[in-house]
Amino acid sequence: MISWIYLIAGLCLLYLGAQILVKGGAALALRLGLNALVVGLTVIAYGTSSPEMVVSVSASLQDNGAIAIGNVVGSNICNIALILGVCALVSPLSASAQIIRREIPIMIGVSVVLAAMLWDEQLSRPEGGVLFAGIVVYTVLTVRDARAETKGKAEQEYGEDFPAGSMGLGKSVLLVVAGLGVLVVASQLFVGGAVVLAKSWGVTEAVIGLTVVAVGTSMPELATSLVAVVRGHGDVAIGNVVGSNIFNVLGILGIAALINPIDTSGLSRVDLATMVVAALAMLPAARSGGVISRLEGAVLLFAYLGYTAWLVAQTI
Repeated sequence: MISWIYLIAGLCLLYLGAQILVKGGAALALRLGLNALVVGLTVIAYGTSSPEMVVSVSASLQDNGAIAIGNVVGSNICNIALILGVCALVSPLSASAQIIRREIPIMIGVSVVLAAMLWDEQLSRPEGGVLFAGIVVYTVLTVRDARAETKGKAEQEYGEDFPAGSMGLGKSVLLVVAGLGVLVVASQLFVGGAVVLAKSWGVTEAVIGLTVVAVGTSMPELATSLVAVVRGHGDVAIGNVVGSNIFNVLGILGIAALINPIDTSGLSRVDLATMVVAALAMLPAARSGGVISRLEGAVLLFAYLGYTAWLVAQTI
């Protein structure tokens, strides 16, 4: 019972902390002169991945590498199959040209690279360094390219939530610090509850990471993506998911592996293959003009339910 209390309390605080961090970070970035497009592609995309970040880093610090790796692999599968599936059922999604041309291929590429790195059931510090260098390069290129593009559409998409000058510098910094503080506390509760739950159920920590932890830490992506779809910005929903998946692999696992080499023996190659297949599932959408139909959304959702059922069946 106590493990569920920790999990639920941690999950609620993870969501709250992510919302505070995104709001403060976006307002701070706009106050410092970044345009809304840059904010959307970096602060918001990375901010919604902050639960995955603090949970995986906390797990790595506690020498629970199985939860760290399971969280990221599971979240990447969940982001595409569950979140985009649900969003497409609400309304067909269409991706922007930039996402089709660059972001989706990068996401597929980093998924394949991660699967190759994990094939020997170990993510070493040098490999973590390579991944982290990748997120640095990706962020620099994203900011550079975003600054060169028109910001009109981005102002329309993000301006209503984060109008420039709407928040003072001091309040923005305070929200960022508060958000990070809440996330740190939440991660301790969430990881602690997940470890106890895994032991009580008699399943591996990797399975808990792939299911309970992955879905829980993906809630900010689901919330922001659904809001974007309801507002008619389906491309923002796709961009949020794709950007988060890239950050999960390069940024989160990069940092986690630099802290502590990760033993991934609890993760099966079926899980790695599922992650790569989920990334490749974005190719048909790219070829069809960037549209994910309701039918395709239903297929993604049922595929995720089938994968989850298979995971649970392995523990029985």
